[in-house]
Parts: sequence; C-alpha cells; structure tokens
Amino acid sequence: MAENTIYFDYLNLFWFTVLPYLALFTFFLVTIQRYRGKGFTYSSLSSQFLENKMHFWALVPFHYGVLIVLAGHAFGFLFPGQLLQWNSNLLRLYVLEISGFIGGIFTLVGLINIIVRRLTDARTKMVTTGADWFVIGILVFQIGTGLFTAIFHSWGSSWFASSLAPYLWSIVKFNPAVAYVTPLPIMIKLHIIGAFVVILLFPFTRLVHALVVPNPYLWRKPQVVRWNWDRKKIRTPEFKIHK
Repeated sequence: MAENTIYFDYLNLFWFTVLPYLALFTFFLVTIQRYRGKGFTYSSLSSQFLENKMHFWALVPFHYGVLIVLAGHAFGFLFPGQLLQWNSNLLRLYVLEISGFIGGIFTLVGLINIIVRRLTDARTKMVTTGADWFVIGILVFQIGTGLFTAIFHSWGSSWFASSLAPYLWSIVKFNPAVAYVTPLPIMIKLHIIGAFVVILLFPFTRLVHALVVPNPYLWRKPQVVRWNWDRKKIRTPEFKIHK
C-alpha cells in the first residue's frame, strides 16, 4: 500500500508539476523561434480552396465553440472570486453551465465534420498529414473528457474557480500546489493533462495560426504565391509530384 502511494505521488508530481512547466517552456521557446525563423508557417494551411461546403460547417461551429469554451476557462482563471459570486445565484449558474456545454457541443460537431471531410473528400484527404490526425485525436480526447466532466461532475465552473484556478495560479507563481488537483476524479485529471499536452504540441502544429489572427496580417510582409503547375490539374486526386 505504501509503495502504491509513493508511485501515485510520483505520477502526480510528473503530470501536474513537471508536465506543466515542460509544456509552457516548450510553448514559448518554440513559438518564438518558429515565428522569428519561419514566420510564414504561422498558417492553418487552409484547404478551403479544395472544398468549401463541408469546410464551412466544420470550421464555423468548431471555432465558435472553442472561443466560448476558452473564454469560460479564461474568466474562471482570471476572476475566480467574481465567478463564484456569479454562481451564487442558481439561475445564473444554470445559464453559465448550459452556455459552456453548448460551446463544447459546437466544438464537437465542428470537429466531427472536420474528420468526415478529411476522410471523404479525396482532395482534402491528399493534403492531410499524420500530424494533422494526431492533433485531431488529441482534440477529440480533450473535448470528450470535457463533455464527460460537464455531464457527470456538475457545476464545473464553481469547482474550477475554487480548485483549478488556485492550482493554475500556483504554477504561474512557480510554487505548484498539487494538493488542489490530486483529490479530483480521474476524468478531470485526464482533461487537465490533455490541456497541457495541447499546449506542449501547439507550436509544432498548424494550431499556431490562432496566435496571429488577425492583427499581424496588417503589418507583416505580404506572402507571394507563385504557381508553377496547372492549378486545375493539381487539384485532382490523380495529380502526383514527380521527383
């Protein structure tokens, strides 16, 4: 029993102390280096020109859902006291919880449409890489654990403000208080771990385009694209690059 306790203590230390700093350090270092050295790779590498109808129904709900969810998490992190005060009224608590859940559903619907589009549209499938599928898998995991938490661990906004916000601030202050998260249910822990994994992988993927929308496009040098191939031919599934 004592050995198991020590084992879990080490796991908690890694997942909730080492991983957060590893993710944040990597995020800032690689993000800055990539922007300075390969600024024009800060793009979603949009495949909208290949197919637009499903693209709309995938990206619009996904982005609006993500914005709702991230806004809720950010407010709970920055203003936990005000959030708890807001939730002291039952009606306001319901409004907040339902709004957050709707944001999660929007994100899930958008992500499902993204997956369907990349599996069924031949031209889009051609430009989808293994890294894209890995990122999509991580996002599916994160959305799934988030919705599970919202359904089976009610009033998440309140316990986020009272438990996770102090933990996250302890990370910011370089004094990690793991005791805030160790008693939490396993699904919530997986959701937290998933969030740090997303942060860790963020600068290596096309997700970095979120950092440059839309302001830097107003002053950075224009990106010139020159076509060396027949544009009609390159968009067909039969097109192959001969080396």
